Formats: sequence, structure tokens, C-alpha cells
Amino acid sequence: MTDATPDHAWSVADAKARLSELIDQVIHDGPRAITRRGEEVAVVVSIEEWHRKTNRSGSLAEFLAGSPLRDSDLEIDRVEIPARDIAL
Repeated sequence: MTDATPDHAWSVADAKARLSELIDQVIHDGPRAITRRGEEVAVVVSIEEWHRKTNRSGSLAEFLAGSPLRDSDLEIDRVEIPARDIAL
């Protein structure tokens, strides 16, 4: 799930008690896993990493319109699959 090793994982109790320190570590050293009863349940990441991971650079239509294959002579044969019977 993360690059969390034992020194990169925080228990929920420790994270609550030392939140400011946890945030500083995340900003300077990267994501930290939060564990509950020894199992990783969450990850804390910096806002920069969050934006980098969730940033969308355009719509699917824009992506397809910008494809290098758009003006190629590539032809894809359609696979004909018979329709199945459905009881209505």
C-alpha cells in the first residue's frame, strides 16, 4: 500500500497525540501509514503529493483527440459477437 516500514508507520493513538510532528515528517520525508491494531488503515500525504496524484490534465475526449493515432490509417476490425437470449 505504501512505502511504509515500521519507522514510517504511526499508530492511530500516536498520530493523534503527535499530529504536528506527523505532518512535519510527511512534508519533509513523504507519506506515512497509520495503523490500527497493527494493520495499515490510512495514509497521510502532503498536499503537494495529493494534488500531483489527483490532478486531471483534461477530459477523455481531449485525450482521444490528442492521440497520435488519430490521423493514422489504423483500422480496427469490429468483433461480431452474437447477442445472447434474455428472458424478459
